[in-house]
Amino acid sequence: MNISKIIHWSVAPIFIGIITGCAASNQQPSSDTGKVVASTAPTYYAAGGSGYRWANVSIGGGSFVTGVYPHPLEKDLVYIRTDIGGFYRWNPKDKTWIPLNDRFPQSQQTYYGGEALAVDPNNPNIVYIAAGKYSAWQPKGSIFKSSDRATTWTKLNIDLGMDSNDEHRWAGMRLAVNPSNSNIIFFGSRHDGLWKSSDAGATWAKVTSFSANLTPKIGILGIVFDKQQPGLVYANVFGDGIYKSADTGVTWSKIQGSPNQAQRMVVASNKVLYVTHLSGVSKYTNGTWSDITPNGKQAAFNALAVNPTNPNDAIVALGQSVRTKIYRTSDGGTTWTEKNASIKHTVPWWDDAMFSLWTAAIEFDPKVPGKVWLTDGFGIWQTDNINANRVAWTNYEQGHEEVVSFSLAAPPKGAVLLSALGDVVGFHHNNGLNAYPSTRLEGTPEWRDTFDIAYSQTNPLRLVRVGGARWSSTYTGATSTDGGLTWQKFSSFPAKTMPLRVAVSATNPNLFIAITSKAQPLRSTDGGASWKPVSGLPDGPGGPWYWSQPLAADRVDGNTFYYYSEGKLYSSTDGGASFSLANSSLPSSKWDLKILKTVAKNEVWFGNGVSGLFRSIDGGKTFAKLSSVEKAHLFAFGKPPTGSTTPALYMYGKVAGMGEGIFRSLDRGETWTSIGSPQNPIGNEPNAMEASWQQFGLVFIGTNGRGIFYGTPDNSKALAGLRKF
Repeated sequence: MNISKIIHWSVAPIFIGIITGCAASNQQPSSDTGKVVASTAPTYYAAGGSGYRWANVSIGGGSFVTGVYPHPLEKDLVYIRTDIGGFYRWNPKDKTWIPLNDRFPQSQQTYYGGEALAVDPNNPNIVYIAAGKYSAWQPKGSIFKSSDRATTWTKLNIDLGMDSNDEHRWAGMRLAVNPSNSNIIFFGSRHDGLWKSSDAGATWAKVTSFSANLTPKIGILGIVFDKQQPGLVYANVFGDGIYKSADTGVTWSKIQGSPNQAQRMVVASNKVLYVTHLSGVSKYTNGTWSDITPNGKQAAFNALAVNPTNPNDAIVALGQSVRTKIYRTSDGGTTWTEKNASIKHTVPWWDDAMFSLWTAAIEFDPKVPGKVWLTDGFGIWQTDNINANRVAWTNYEQGHEEVVSFSLAAPPKGAVLLSALGDVVGFHHNNGLNAYPSTRLEGTPEWRDTFDIAYSQTNPLRLVRVGGARWSSTYTGATSTDGGLTWQKFSSFPAKTMPLRVAVSATNPNLFIAITSKAQPLRSTDGGASWKPVSGLPDGPGGPWYWSQPLAADRVDGNTFYYYSEGKLYSSTDGGASFSLANSSLPSSKWDLKILKTVAKNEVWFGNGVSGLFRSIDGGKTFAKLSSVEKAHLFAFGKPPTGSTTPALYMYGKVAGMGEGIFRSLDRGETWTSIGSPQNPIGNEPNAMEASWQQFGLVFIGTNGRGIFYGTPDNSKALAGLRKF
């Protein structure tokens, strides 16, 4: 195992840090399956003196990579941006991706949104990022600068609303450095117009001479400079058209006849401007627009690349489609050839249908002829020979972990981890934590999300999960009798009903309750064959983007269940058929997760962010607040240490006198030990936490865009045990 080295970040005014390092990857192509088997090993983050180490669970990509940026001066210096998982830099030695945002804490989780990136074309050491996931969040988005290839970052004095996870995130290049003068930088914002720096980012000013009709939430989608003509710069105002300036942005004018829904622009070395847009592909030469759409049929095109050594050699790809097509021209768009693909996977659960699904970016490698990069809705692809009749594309995902978790399970028997995820369904992590899972969880073909997964306490190989497909409003669930290796779909489930959470009886695996979105909770007593409404409970919360855990089964009494809503705790002692109010004095912090868990008979715990952590030993009739806990964002119970019967308690929150972080208690919250990592506080919207009942000390935290992290005591025996479960 290749343990990572520490890289200390020194950043002002916001201090950011990360540990990086990648394990060797020995790849062996498989001639009969088209698969490439890759060894995997995570980047480890040390936790100071706490004796813990943290790393990503190896899954492999799983979410939108919205841009790729090879540096024009240096071979293998490549960056990517993602919509919800931050930015990464390519490690060519090991063919892995190094995460660049992991030092941001939860209070700055918006900076995990990749709105834009720009390299300084004259200096390989300098790179800029525009980071902001949602404009409604605080702090607002901002631009950061690095002078050492993203080893350290400096936050610049510009704060604007950014929405990296919003409309047209797959298009445009909003941030650009002038190739004729690296001190000049432009940023086209979604909400606040055009901004310019003339001193390499030290100060910024809004360009008041730039007047255009900005489409709400999209604004100025792209900025490109003409390298051949100093001072010439283009701006893509989506919905209005393309503007140009011949004096480096002092004055601007709209180009008549320009596409008004442009997505990407590239200026070729012969000064020709290529543009993809929602109606096709165009180019602008000597003041004249030409339609050069492949096949002459209107279609939405997005990804665009022009060979830096041949201005007539261009590649385009369809966008906003279920499965894209890629075209190449060698004569400036007069004729096009569709480029068919053969697929080589380094991730075993990826299938061919995931290639170029919602293609975002294509770029020629400026230093390696024939090499092309491509990004899409699931990850990153690379070919070493774009000239082949059938182009071989390989996905390189190691280090890029971007899945969104809804729920996690770490039962006392069977899988060390089961994950319920967005977009890629979820996994039985059958190959351990440091190797990719073999397959996704079985389900009907239309499944895309798993919202929750639960097991029966006395028979933990009996599992239930719920989920479905957002786009068709098709939802259902499935049961497993072998610990999640195989699944059987519910034989019935109410149509157009979205199940958000599920709890299974501790003693009867065929009895479970499902909380549904904006509807009455449901109950099944026959393993999902039939369903009846539960009485005594309010309608469930809205979904699907819901991460609270308000439903829990007693861990001993198979007829007892608990549910929290709006400051009230409800309980059932008749197998969930009916609920009654047990407590109406619990807090309700509007924006915090509501976490309800059980750990022993009648022992119920509740956490609600700034409200803290509460414990009941009488089935929820009374609760006592833990005086040591100031915030309880997430918490989980796991296997006790040797010689103890008290379950280990883990918490993501704030402990009095110890600050915010990740903590463990071996005495039900009387005392705490910090186990978090200062290099990686796991700040990208942590939304799920579970601890292992098989191995003491092992704890999991799921996120909204940086995958799943696991923490374990830092000793060789524990690390060796994580290789295969």
